[in-house]
Amino acid sequence: MNTQPIALLQQHFGFDQFRPGQQAVIDHLLDGRSAAAVFPTGGGKSLCYQLPAQALPGLTLVVSPLIALMKDQIDALTARNIPAARLDSSLDADEYRSIMDRLRTGQLKLLYVAPERFANERFREMVARLDLSLFAIDEAHCISEWGHNFRPDYLKLARFAKDANAQRILALTATATPAVLDDIRRVFDISPEAAVRTGFYRPNLDLRFTPAQASQRDHLLIEKMKSRPAGPTIVYVTLQRTAQEVAEQLAQAGIDARHYHAGMKPEDRSATQDWFINSSAGVVVATIAFGMGIDKANIRYVYHYNLPKSLENYAQEIGRAGRDGEPAICETLVCLDDRCTLENFVYGDTPTASAVQGLVHHVLGHQDDFDLSLYELSAQYDMRPLVVRTLLTYLELDGLILGGSPFYANYKFKPNMPSAQLLDQFTGERRDFIAGILRCAKKAKTWFDIDVDHAARVTGSDRQRVITALDYLGDKNMLEVKVSGVRYRYRRSDQAADASAVADDLTNRVTKRERAELDRLQQVIDLAHQKDCQTRTLGQHFGEEIEPCGHCSACRCEVSDTTHGSSSADFTIDDALWQQAIALRKAKPAVLNDPQVFARLLCGITSPALTRAKLSKHDLFGALADVPFNVVRDRAEQT
Repeated sequence: MNTQPIALLQQHFGFDQFRPGQQAVIDHLLDGRSAAAVFPTGGGKSLCYQLPAQALPGLTLVVSPLIALMKDQIDALTARNIPAARLDSSLDADEYRSIMDRLRTGQLKLLYVAPERFANERFREMVARLDLSLFAIDEAHCISEWGHNFRPDYLKLARFAKDANAQRILALTATATPAVLDDIRRVFDISPEAAVRTGFYRPNLDLRFTPAQASQRDHLLIEKMKSRPAGPTIVYVTLQRTAQEVAEQLAQAGIDARHYHAGMKPEDRSATQDWFINSSAGVVVATIAFGMGIDKANIRYVYHYNLPKSLENYAQEIGRAGRDGEPAICETLVCLDDRCTLENFVYGDTPTASAVQGLVHHVLGHQDDFDLSLYELSAQYDMRPLVVRTLLTYLELDGLILGGSPFYANYKFKPNMPSAQLLDQFTGERRDFIAGILRCAKKAKTWFDIDVDHAARVTGSDRQRVITALDYLGDKNMLEVKVSGVRYRYRRSDQAADASAVADDLTNRVTKRERAELDRLQQVIDLAHQKDCQTRTLGQHFGEEIEPCGHCSACRCEVSDTTHGSSSADFTIDDALWQQAIALRKAKPAVLNDPQVFARLLCGITSPALTRAKLSKHDLFGALADVPFNVVRDRAEQT
């Protein structure tokens, strides 16, 4: 056995032995190989990069979409005297400068960033100059279209790791099916033997599925909580307003409960999180924004007030219970009334065929180099920015466009000293160059706006030199610099393509993805009313064969047929309401003529076009939120 990892484990983390799979992953990394770690939630994935970071000479860059995870891990690492930091939108200018200084001087061993950080050309340029020993990607399943949370930004990470000369890559996830793991290995060039998967099954988790009527769900939840010994509890809900409402109901019933969701102020989220971590019986009612990376081993209960949207989400959320090995109950209140809300999240991400056609013709109509704004395209073609990004990624992966380095269109600065004093810090050509940049700035009230491209032309330099100069002045606290308006550079490839045919293909792909997401929800519903061992079925989904557990709802013969829901034929639409909707459609044909957009309005699904036309505040917005989207869309197509 390699003794170095054990010595580091004892020295820095105070443990005498590794958890299953950890040393195998760490040995691969320390031997210079890239690796993948597929461990269940709470299985110790973070140690697989935190420990090698102490042995490797350069920087370990950790990519994670979870700010809560970054904060918690950095606090824990700092307490162990391990130099770590994070870059995110919550940092002020002084904090940002301090981290940049520590990076440049080699004082940091770990840096945590979100995948969106790579849209920052200054950050990309800076990291490319560092000694990058390890590039760790958390939530790595996001790179896979077969995964439950595909994020196009993740597809860029493999390219950036290569451009930055990362010496090894570590891909981490708790929710990779065999197909997703194959995708991860392919994208990050990880050999099969370096992909380490540990068992999903944890015998201390008691999986329960209980039928619930929407009108009785609050009472049922309170009843169950009060009938069981108190203990740290998470109640997962779908919507932010539900988190607040349920927390209030629990508090009124004498249960110590607080809500948590992404719409809260950062300081309020942090306060709730800190309270929960230090509580012996606190209850947090939360959207899925809560729990990622929280190091609390004694969570005794995880309730799903609303249905989880996939088996992957379910497995990740219940995995936060009972990490101390003691018994924990994971109970889902199975109410099929949730189905419409969850399906609407899926339908809201599917663009219309005409929107895809418009976008593809616009993009492929460019010649040579061009740049795009996701938000401008989102407004123009009525699709969410993430969907625009996904379609552009598809075009890039198909070789029709070539992606370049993103850049910020808008720069502004606020002087921290008089211009004469600032210029006195420089001499000769550098002084003239800085003076030329400052002369190009236009003052508003407090801030100066500067067109970087114009400043480059005036000073006879390239864009990058102007940006580097502004960065330097900001780092030295001579200016406070702000950037905005990210734009994405592309070049039209020489590959010939029929834009209409390409758009048809992309429409088929997004429709297929929509179907896959709806199927994921159906898998949850199927699991809830399955008569065979539910724990075993969940394990099989993630490629693990286990014996019947003996303690899930199915094994205890407690599954009820009432978990089945209504069919589409069971839903009716009020004729008077429908006629009002048709009248509005005729009054707003430019927006509502497409049946899909019309159905979005009635089902309460926001879109840029509905917002721009102020229809998201109309009385009919969400009037049919309890009717399946496909039922409303089908009727709209027939009208």
